[in-house]
Amino acid sequence: MSEDSEWIPRVREESLCPCKSRLSYAECCLPFHHGKTKPETAEQLMRSRYSAYFFRKVDYLVETTHPRTRQGDLGEELEKTIDQVNWKFLTILSSSKGGKDDKTGKVEFVADYYVEGEAFELHENSRFRRHKGAWKYLDGKA
Repeated sequence: MSEDSEWIPRVREESLCPCKSRLSYAECCLPFHHGKTKPETAEQLMRSRYSAYFFRKVDYLVETTHPRTRQGDLGEELEKTIDQVNWKFLTILSSSKGGKDDKTGKVEFVADYYVEGEAFELHENSRFRRHKGAWKYLDGKA
């Protein structure tokens, strides 16, 4: 393995997490993305999903979508479109419930992104629900 190929992952892991938690990616969303642990709160899941979009981790996005609302071709659809969007900034506006002992939760956020150099903003109220003990993204209203 070349020195450059080792350097890039190390820099990514040491850099601040794209979810704006103020933690490094290695301390924040990477353990979720690698399946080493699961988010304990709805907000952690929401942040980890934002980071998954940022790093284009389609499998994680599919796996963390609630089976009740997950479309059968979700992975294929994400693979077709995920490279078209460049995510730039996340702001959490509010969250309700979604704690360690809750079964449901909501997170309101704004995510800034670019498509073909044009700036856009996604303002969403996301709903989360536990499935077999793990937090899953249920749906969202923009």
